[in-house]
Amino acid sequence: MAYNYLTDTAIQTFINSALAEDIGNGDHSTLSSVPADAYRRAKLIVKSEGIIAGIELAHHIFLTVDPSLKMEIFIPDGSVVKYGDIAFEVYGPARSILTSERLVLNCMQRMSAIATKTHSLSKLIAHTNAKLLDTRKTTPNFRLCEKWAVTIGGGHNHRFGLFDMVMLKDNHVDFVGSVEAAIDAAKAYLSANNLDLKIEIETRNLDEVARVLKHGGIHRIMVDNFSIADTAKAVQLVNGAFEIEASGGITETTIVQVAETGVDFISSGALTHSAGSLDMSLKAIAE
Repeated sequence: MAYNYLTDTAIQTFINSALAEDIGNGDHSTLSSVPADAYRRAKLIVKSEGIIAGIELAHHIFLTVDPSLKMEIFIPDGSVVKYGDIAFEVYGPARSILTSERLVLNCMQRMSAIATKTHSLSKLIAHTNAKLLDTRKTTPNFRLCEKWAVTIGGGHNHRFGLFDMVMLKDNHVDFVGSVEAAIDAAKAYLSANNLDLKIEIETRNLDEVARVLKHGGIHRIMVDNFSIADTAKAVQLVNGAFEIEASGGITETTIVQVAETGVDFISSGALTHSAGSLDMSLKAIAE
């Protein structure tokens, strides 16, 4: 069973930490200029085409800042949006709206860009059986939101962290001497510590793939930075004995060819580390 990272507790912990970072001992700009009894309405305006993400998170943020804030959602997470769309309106104490604004926008802009990139790549390989995965190449303390955005965009989460899967990479193999030694050490560790975790091992060439196949003891083989031709050969070698994942240097121009080799998974760090931001703003509604 996959690790459930998207819990109410985890979301609330993230929001509390982010608000503490931003507000400190008070939003003095707002406190000094906006009357405490002012009630206003604001709208979230989309300024780019893409996939909207972070609506549900925005709702959590508003309620954390002020439980009296009311949010009317017009466009739910995962929807296609275009320039000029109004995703939601929020109504309540003006001070609370202003204090919430930047965290809501920072999260939604980043999450929407990730969801948009994920959606685009997922569409390219929709005719195959390959699933698109994210990686641990995420922003520190923002991983929860970035992986959430991947799922909103139609992708799938790889492990959340170092604790919910054993993933033996090239450095692990080199430090212990061989793929066989790394697998045996991982299995012994899991047994000694009564842990039920899947084992994946990274391979760098077809020889390592063949050696892993002969040795066994794992759940998934990663073929890292393989050519298209060698990826296809690896799929033939594995022949369904284990799951097979392609990774490394995969772009919009190569992902279809990789998927068509028959791999089960394609992982891409670019989903999170290079997505950028989707432009949007929160603007007061004149009354």
